[in-house]
Amino acid sequence: MTETKIKTKPILFSGVQPSGAITIGNYIGAIRNFVLLKDSYRCLFSIVDLHALTVRREPALLRRRTVELAALYIACGLDPEENLIYCQSHVPEHAELTWILSCYTYMGELSRMTQFKAKSETNSDNINAGLFTYPVLMAADILLYQTQIVPVGADQKQHLEITRDIAQRFNALYGDVFVVPEVYMHKETAKIMSLSDPSRKMSKSDPEESYISLLDSPDDIRRKLKRAVTDSDTNIAFDPENKPGVSNLITIYSALSGDSVEKTVKHFNGKGYGDLKKEVTEVVIESLKPIQDRFNELIKDKQYINGILKYNAERAGSIAQRTLRKVYKKVGLYQL
Repeated sequence: MTETKIKTKPILFSGVQPSGAITIGNYIGAIRNFVLLKDSYRCLFSIVDLHALTVRREPALLRRRTVELAALYIACGLDPEENLIYCQSHVPEHAELTWILSCYTYMGELSRMTQFKAKSETNSDNINAGLFTYPVLMAADILLYQTQIVPVGADQKQHLEITRDIAQRFNALYGDVFVVPEVYMHKETAKIMSLSDPSRKMSKSDPEESYISLLDSPDDIRRKLKRAVTDSDTNIAFDPENKPGVSNLITIYSALSGDSVEKTVKHFNGKGYGDLKKEVTEVVIESLKPIQDRFNELIKDKQYINGILKYNAERAGSIAQRTLRKVYKKVGLYQL
């Protein structure tokens, strides 16, 4: 495919923090679907390490998780030649555009962000300015690449809305500088819930027993699924409202086996919860094995991972520089 054709594709941007384990919820709901997008979109998958600094991190652990996330993306099937997998901090234009956009973002807008309120409650001893201005950096991440679509969960939709507001405000003053991005929604994406509280979405920020990591050992997977919440009934049925725990296990089995929910329920007809948990465990272990095998190969080759991150940061930077130069010119900054 020629470079000219690649540039005509709509641009998709996704950013993930290297702040914790990638769960099967992330994999089923997003990552494995990304693999299917390369023919339709020019995809940028940013490891947003600057965002991770709003919470105190162990430096060595943050560096390790950054490399692991890059390796996991590739292990899950994202070709780093066809997709730009790079570190946010390796492209300084992210931080530079953030300052400009901060001057076009209002305090009232930021104070209404529900994630700031939520994170302030969980990090009461470290309510820093970064937590407050987080959405401006996120807006810079997206607008820097003239992104058309952004895959976001419900918890990030408000941030995309403020990104659109900032872009429209800037464009109203200076012309069509930024593309105003749209939300990308996967079709019929399975929503994976917490194993310990199936009323909540599975999250890497929750206690470890509530999620399955893509790198969990078979023994860890068996232990976690054995303890997964079901209910006092014995009937295996898909009823998210009245039987959320059982329905969650059915969803996991269905998503990883490729069978429909209806076929999965029929398969377990007459069986008990022990059978359900055992078979879900088997399909999870079997599905994650090729990912883990590939990951273990990649993580040993630090030179290869570093080369990919450097190469893709240069590719991303060339796009980012064009946008930033245009922004600097529009706002009146003298350029040499």
